[in-house]
Amino acid sequence: MDPVRKSVCVTGAGGFVASELVKLLLSRGQYAVRGTVRDPDADRETWECGTAFFLEVERSSRFFIKKGASKNAHLKVLEGAEERLQLLKADLMDYDSIASAVAGCEGVFHVASPVLSHRPSNPEVEVIAPAVIGTTNVLKACYEAKVRRVVVVSSCGAVYANPIYPKGKVFDEDCWSDEDYCRKKEDWYLVSKTLSEREALAFAAKTGLDVVTVCPSLVFGPLMQPTVNLSSEMILKYFKADLETVENVLSNMVDIRDVADALLLTYEKPEASGRYICSSHAIKISDMINILKTMYPSYPYPKNFVEDDVNSVYSSEKLQKLGWSFKPIEESLRDTVESYKAFGILN
Repeated sequence: MDPVRKSVCVTGAGGFVASELVKLLLSRGQYAVRGTVRDPDADRETWECGTAFFLEVERSSRFFIKKGASKNAHLKVLEGAEERLQLLKADLMDYDSIASAVAGCEGVFHVASPVLSHRPSNPEVEVIAPAVIGTTNVLKACYEAKVRRVVVVSSCGAVYANPIYPKGKVFDEDCWSDEDYCRKKEDWYLVSKTLSEREALAFAAKTGLDVVTVCPSLVFGPLMQPTVNLSSEMILKYFKADLETVENVLSNMVDIRDVADALLLTYEKPEASGRYICSSHAIKISDMINILKTMYPSYPYPKNFVEDDVNSVYSSEKLQKLGWSFKPIEESLRDTVESYKAFGILN
């Protein structure tokens, strides 16, 4: 007899982080996964603009993406996908579609969140409402469906943007970005992440729904599909010959596979509660480039660095006490670059 599968739902299953999570869940063998996508059978919609291609859902990319590639093909070929992965059409702003997706699920991972490739003309409608109302719809549906636990993916963007925070002090789970400050900066992504995470925790306090939030820093790592997101672009730009000088900022980074581990850990551990910062490495750009140079010496890396005094560091001590660990930065960078090479992105 087949073992009883635990049904879980992953929103925005075709995205960078969600895809890795789906892969991890399927690899465990004990989970039947429902993934929400905009259209389970859609081909990737791309259109040319000079030498660039822009994706319908993903952030803008200056690198070639093969036209006509299925947006969800990388999910359908995962081990166990044929038997245990179901892709469902859903829209975060359509409560009924979300309710249908989570019905009967033991757990839900809410990963989907709007990210635009352009400056929005109406940020309240284009970014903030989909993030906040979308999160509320997911949580309401989970509450009605009596879901055991919901893990919400937030961001360190909801943690660090506060002008009065003491310089040099490490950020932890008690830290929150200042909404007014983010609005004045017109950083709508930070506004959306801050408001949606606050809404998630407030909903949990009000209803008793078991909600855990995870705040990753800059997520990078090997790609599962030839889609270049912004964090991958950050690394790719250092391989470009026309970039002579870069700011030597301290970058807080985390491997996408370690993020997936953190999401599953906070779901499976009964004692998990509240917020968790998920960040593994705080590294200067110059140090990261030196590591890349050692492994891949032939690329034309930047030669000059302008020092930057912004040295924000996040503490993942709470997550580590739960049992989380992370990969060495050298392993993460190597696997990331190898995936770029495999997809021909560095050509």
